[in-house]
Amino acid sequence: MGLKAYIGFSLLFLIAVGMAVFANTAGDYQLEVFGIILNLPVVFWVLLPACILFIFSVLHLMFYGTIHYYKNRAYQKDEATLVEMLKSLLLDKTDKKKCKTDGFKNLSSILSQLEVNVKDNTFTSKNESLNELISQIKDIKAGKFINEKALKLDKNSPLAKQNLFNKINEQADYSLDIIKKSEQFPQEVVRLAFFNVLENKAMTTVKKVYSNVKLDKEMALKLFLKDIDNKEFGLTKEEIIKITNSLEYTSQEYLVLAKLYKDALSPDKYLELFEAIFESKNDIATDAYFFVLCELEMIDKVRDLLTGYNENELLPFRALLDLKAAGKHYTLEDLNI
Repeated sequence: MGLKAYIGFSLLFLIAVGMAVFANTAGDYQLEVFGIILNLPVVFWVLLPACILFIFSVLHLMFYGTIHYYKNRAYQKDEATLVEMLKSLLLDKTDKKKCKTDGFKNLSSILSQLEVNVKDNTFTSKNESLNELISQIKDIKAGKFINEKALKLDKNSPLAKQNLFNKINEQADYSLDIIKKSEQFPQEVVRLAFFNVLENKAMTTVKKVYSNVKLDKEMALKLFLKDIDNKEFGLTKEEIIKITNSLEYTSQEYLVLAKLYKDALSPDKYLELFEAIFESKNDIATDAYFFVLCELEMIDKVRDLLTGYNENELLPFRALLDLKAAGKHYTLEDLNI
């Protein structure tokens, strides 16, 4: 029974008792207390103990009701604190909030020592904010970008990094902004943004920003492939040489480059590019240069250059000349060059 109901029924009971006593005994009753004579109606003397009992019982109920209220409120606060702690753990954040009640305090201590993750199956709870958070985390892990302000992610957390990667993959313009301010981002972020710009932006845009990035060999290869697909606004000879020099290309890598550009450049520009590379990287770019000469059917030039090398050097190219001299038609691909 609630306090209000108890007070209501008690008052009705006192009124009923009073009316019954008054109806049967309407006279007064005299009582002397410490020399003081009290002459009051009988109904008063009958109701006095009941009223005193009523007052103290109400005070008793209010006292323990207040204690119960504050205990219940503490449990509710700790439940909310525990939910916030779970959110922080899911977001890879450190939570400094503490529970006050013993049960929740012990549970929060255990949780703080565990790694919490989200399963792939559907998550449901009575807490809508927790449901929404877990839904957003699942979206991030599935490759979708979620606004950072909504989650308040720790910038150094794996989840924040994944969300950043998602944003880069979704937004080519944002990737372009990263390239323009590459010094402000880790190299792995810049690489991903660079690949996205190569895939989604025109070569004219790429040419304006690629120099902001510290290229590695994979990035350079992707850039050269982009260049090959955009003949009208491609890289200049000087730009290609500068990139390969900065990355210290090997003999095999120069040969791969020669094969890539074989059909992308006009014969004159093709020869001009690899002549320049050969002049600056004589020993390293020799195979690539000879490959170009053979592709352009400049056999006499190849024969003249071979006289400057030992007989045991550049054997595939010597073999190709011998086969041609014998009237046999072989290509460099036939010789696995």
